Amino acid sequence: MPGPLFCEGETVELRPVEESDVEFLQRLVNHPRVRAGIGNSEPVSRAEEAEWIESTTEDNDVHLLICVDGDPVGSVGLFIERLTWGTAEVGYSILPEHWGNGYATDALRRLCAWGFDEQRLHKIVGRAYETNPASSRVMEKVGFEREGVLRREAFVGGEHVDLHRYGLLAEEFDY
Repeated sequence: MPGPLFCEGETVELRPVEESDVEFLQRLVNHPRVRAGIGNSEPVSRAEEAEWIESTTEDNDVHLLICVDGDPVGSVGLFIERLTWGTAEVGYSILPEHWGNGYATDALRRLCAWGFDEQRLHKIVGRAYETNPASSRVMEKVGFEREGVLRREAFVGGEHVDLHRYGLLAEEFDY
């Protein structure tokens, strides 16, 4: 069962990751279609996922479940890159059976608002493989602009692909 409500978007609730979420998160990160979008090529065991959850309490990063009507459908995270610079990177994933409902966009928008308002971030960045145009669309809907392309930077699905970098400045964010 997901943790207590952290914040709400229009269609999703964001809730802290709890130890009891290991099974869901393991299923999410190991799903072949999700794995391809996040570039994870290794299977993740239950023990490894539990270890990851435990490690998240030791950093400044924020890891949340994306829930709809109390049930998890994905995850979103804000990874502090340089606290003194006020920059962070976002990452998100949704189970394929929930794709196309706007959940990632709503969760990302809400997390960016929190990052800019409550963490005094100046810039949030994100990355998307060229093979994952849906992820690029999510960021663009929230207001991120493509800042560049790292040519053939990643190895996904047996081939080298471009990695697109996006950025959003606090003053550009449209609440």
